Amino acid sequence: MNNIQNLYLYKQDVAWGDMDAFGHVNNVIYYRYVESARIDYLNQIGILNYPIHIVVASSQCKYLSPVVYPDTLQIKVSINEIRSSGFSMGYTIWSESQQKVVAESEAVIVCVSQDNMAKTPIPNELKEKLFLLKR
Repeated sequence: MNNIQNLYLYKQDVAWGDMDAFGHVNNVIYYRYVESARIDYLNQIGILNYPIHIVVASSQCKYLSPVVYPDTLQIKVSINEIRSSGFSMGYTIWSESQQKVVAESEAVIVCVSQDNMAKTPIPNELKEKLFLLKR
């Protein structure tokens, strides 16, 4: 992992069990990979210190090249957009063995109150931290 302004990298080893019957990493697994990168980044900026929960409102992934075991993926995390009560995160997945981008993903995240799960504004301090990673 590396955390500098405008760049957050998360390393993900591909496990044998991530592959499906067709011999490549199953499409669902990519969502687990970006979830791990997202949670790692949000934990690094102290997401649990705020009186909110975050929920994924939408997500998508564009698969550019099949990934197989063994491989290590570098997932570049970025903040694409910040709104009053949510933000969008981008993920670029780089294969170390193929030396190229193998997938691109995006997730829209919404902040909700811990009390009633209603949409709530992003705390200002958290918003400032998110801006450090904004493209």
